[in-house]
Amino acid sequence: MKPSRALRPKSQFRFGIVVSQFNRSVTSRLLVSCLDRLARQGINRSAIEVVKVPGAFEIPVVARAMAETGRFDAIICLGAVIRGETPHFDYICAETSRGISQVALETGVPVIFGVLMTETALQAVERADPSKFDRGGAVAKAAVQMAKVMRRLGTMTPAEDGQPPSRWGNRPSSRH
Repeated sequence: MKPSRALRPKSQFRFGIVVSQFNRSVTSRLLVSCLDRLARQGINRSAIEVVKVPGAFEIPVVARAMAETGRFDAIICLGAVIRGETPHFDYICAETSRGISQVALETGVPVIFGVLMTETALQAVERADPSKFDRGGAVAKAAVQMAKVMRRLGTMTPAEDGQPPSRWGNRPSSRH
């Protein structure tokens, strides 16, 4: 008999990471910091799946696909959107934020928001820098905390059963 997810140690958590390749000099730093913090919290690298997408706008659809597999205790979304001279920034920020939030609410899987939305490239670099704001590390910490909370509440059902979670993690009982 497998131990319940609520009783397994955090080293057995599984995390999905979706990282935007746009503004790669920033997002690569976010990813390295995120992976480092997960490792320092006892998460094995083999329990982490990283998926790269072209830009921030593509993050929600991949986060949703990952959440629906039922394989992950939390999904971490990493990206960097830096304001330019057109309103494109506003549209991308709004839709990325809405999409990430929607994934969490509709799947019941914690989806951690690690998409920087800054006025300047310097602000983005500072927030990705582990010696300054360390947003990559902060979202990793939040992901572990949320995975623990969801297990304690019993709202997540075992990923190892091979079934994706239904909304809010409540699946019909297999007992009749």
